[in-house]
Amino acid sequence: MTRCRAALLALLTMVALSPATAAHAADEGPEQIVNGTFDTGTAPWWGTSNVTLAVDEGRLCADIPGGTANPWDVIIGQNDIPLVEGEAYAYKFSASATPAKVGRALIQLPVDPWTQYLSAAPEMSDSGDSYSYTFTAPASLPNSQVVFQLGGSAEPWRFCMDDVSLKGGAEPEVYEPDTGPRVRVNMVGYLPTGPKKATVVTTATTALDWELKNAANETVAKGTTTPKGVDASSGQNVHTLDFSAYRRTGKDYTITADGETSRPFDIDAGIYDQLPADALKFYYTQRSGIEILDSLRPGYGRPAGHVGVAPNQGDVSVPCQPGVCDYSLNVKGGWYDAGDHGKYVVNGGISVYQLMAAYERDKAAFKDGQLNIPESGNGRPDILDEARWEQEFLLSMQVPDGKPFAGMAHHKIHDQNWTGLPLLPHLDPQLRELHPTSTAATLNLAATAAQAARLYAPYDAAFAAKNLQAARKAWAAAKANPARYADPNDGTGGGAYSDDNVTDEFYWAAAELYITTGEKEFKDFILASPHHTGDIWRDRGFDWGNTAQLGRLDLATVPNGLPDRARVRQSVIEGAEKYLAVQKAHPYGLPYNPPDFDWGSNNLVLNNMVVMATAFDLTGQEKYRAAVREGMDYILGRNALNQSYVTGYGEVASKNQHSRWYARQLDPALPNPPRGTLSGGPNSSIQDPLAQRLLQGCKPQFCYIDHIESWSTNELTINWNSPLAWVSAFLADKGERSDCRVRYTAHGSGTFAAQVVIENTGRRTVDGWSLRWSFLSGQRVRQDWGAQLSQSGSVVTARGESKIRAGKSVTFGFTGTNPWGPNPAPEVFHLNGERCR
Repeated sequence: MTRCRAALLALLTMVALSPATAAHAADEGPEQIVNGTFDTGTAPWWGTSNVTLAVDEGRLCADIPGGTANPWDVIIGQNDIPLVEGEAYAYKFSASATPAKVGRALIQLPVDPWTQYLSAAPEMSDSGDSYSYTFTAPASLPNSQVVFQLGGSAEPWRFCMDDVSLKGGAEPEVYEPDTGPRVRVNMVGYLPTGPKKATVVTTATTALDWELKNAANETVAKGTTTPKGVDASSGQNVHTLDFSAYRRTGKDYTITADGETSRPFDIDAGIYDQLPADALKFYYTQRSGIEILDSLRPGYGRPAGHVGVAPNQGDVSVPCQPGVCDYSLNVKGGWYDAGDHGKYVVNGGISVYQLMAAYERDKAAFKDGQLNIPESGNGRPDILDEARWEQEFLLSMQVPDGKPFAGMAHHKIHDQNWTGLPLLPHLDPQLRELHPTSTAATLNLAATAAQAARLYAPYDAAFAAKNLQAARKAWAAAKANPARYADPNDGTGGGAYSDDNVTDEFYWAAAELYITTGEKEFKDFILASPHHTGDIWRDRGFDWGNTAQLGRLDLATVPNGLPDRARVRQSVIEGAEKYLAVQKAHPYGLPYNPPDFDWGSNNLVLNNMVVMATAFDLTGQEKYRAAVREGMDYILGRNALNQSYVTGYGEVASKNQHSRWYARQLDPALPNPPRGTLSGGPNSSIQDPLAQRLLQGCKPQFCYIDHIESWSTNELTINWNSPLAWVSAFLADKGERSDCRVRYTAHGSGTFAAQVVIENTGRRTVDGWSLRWSFLSGQRVRQDWGAQLSQSGSVVTARGESKIRAGKSVTFGFTGTNPWGPNPAPEVFHLNGERCR
């Protein structure tokens, strides 16, 4: 995700110029800190007005007040520290905290944008400890500032420090990640019938022997590796080993090759059964405007954020930025976008779309009560309840009738200024502001509202109608204002999410509106769009700024009457072939291989896997499903860093993603991100100060640190967990292809009659049968014949007791009603749980 992060990205002003290898003096330089041992009192050290500095037993000490929101609300510092460009500095101090606290130690520019040359988060105890860091100055500066940011605590505490030293001539810091054994595997495990590959990092250029061992350390399979040469994305010489032929289930298998033994993994058909729910449960604890119940998420309970209860100024009546509008909106609710308190329509759009798309792919796979959320038990699938929480927020961002740009959507809402870490949402004291409308946001609303209209129709006709009305209004407003772009410089307090090409959003919105309504206006727009026939399958994958792919995928898979639909389907298969070729060529089996990895590379990897998974759904060809299974190996440990990027999955997994409330690394009283949270992953641009200090010159796969301060490599976001949820649901789908063919015909519009013929194309008799399909929207079965039909939402199940002999068929029918919109024939049928070919 290429997010502008305002003040945070402003930190790059000089840091980005840092050389990969800095020169440094041969001898230790002079001391830059004045009175770092406090032998002469506290001068020239200073503190903010809410602290009093004093010397206590030779240390500088201060009582830090409680009830502050941000780290910079309490500061102790020293000014006028000279730095020389290219010089490597050693920074040392000792400090204590009573009770234990995590502080922030910074060396920075003393004025806005407060560019940080060193950013550290020392964990201080009551007994005290010593800390040392190294950094290279990216620019010469006569007046840098050494500061300790100590605010953000609810309760008061005492801080003391001593022996503060900053000297040049240091050896530049060399960061060596702990990559564990050189045999890299999917640490969660492998499906018995799927591909099973591992990667060996080695200097060998010829094949090596490998052994697969079970939990009892018995060798159960052997083979030789295939040398793959040097992987450009990691700089490593690697071999691949393939043990796909071994299918026996079990726990704690290991692979040994070249004298190294992998971390343990399982072989089991159920390894992905829990991941879809965990990936989706993430969204409840991201909710704004509602108390998070500890009874539903033990350890994650917190008061409602941004509901107007002090110190919040709240989201119930949010004004615009000065000069933008003359009204306020109630935009309470929705999901916090990432580890900050902002809410963005374009990022929320693709996120809620992917949750609804996962449901639309297989509506029977998602149940009421599955996610353990407040709405569980209301008769609707939990995934739709969770998606609704965000969709209602998106609706609230639409400009009211009678106001300028009525029907358009405000681009985002967030704090007037950036807040620090950690900061729970209910403690955020800042003014919240609506930002200008944008065409991109408006089209995101049009697309998701059109999608929601058809999916919620079986459960809540009024909500479905509200969404369709909002979608039409947004479409008209976007056509009337086709070039209102978000300001790329509007990044104070939240990401800018700028996008100056919205032709892809127009295509996506038209696709969703056409699928839902079947109307000629939207069909004509789709057929005239250059995105309809162009090659939209970017090497880097689709994301919030590249959404034509969303329209193409839905036009290919959701029943509709588009005249060139066969070509659309073929184009998806061609996209999958492109990513399959990338994966086959990649030494780590990765379906993503640009020369530099993007911000949020893991979500792009997953989105490329969505295309390959869709090709499997369209064709039934096993190579595409196998590619998705192998692609997930990278996410779960078969990578250069030998770690899983999903919290709670794998022996070594990300756990310190950038967040203001999942911030255990900064405050032991807070939790780590919940199980099933995806990290953004390697990012070659390493925009944050921590990554810049430690990762200069990194190969793409190594441009990552599991640290809360590394917001450019280790952020969590709603639009990174959404493809994780989609792909993991695909992987958890155990349905195989069945030897059957279904012919469905219907006549009528508002009231219709349908006939269904099931043909057994296999060699065995089917003794008793159950056929399942889903309607597009709010269609309802009224009277059946030849079978017993039941319906839940849009999912229909027909049951018959007769036998279907090989080469024979059975026929049944029903009458139904369609309250509005098109009534296309269902295209996906499951006979006795298996999908018909």
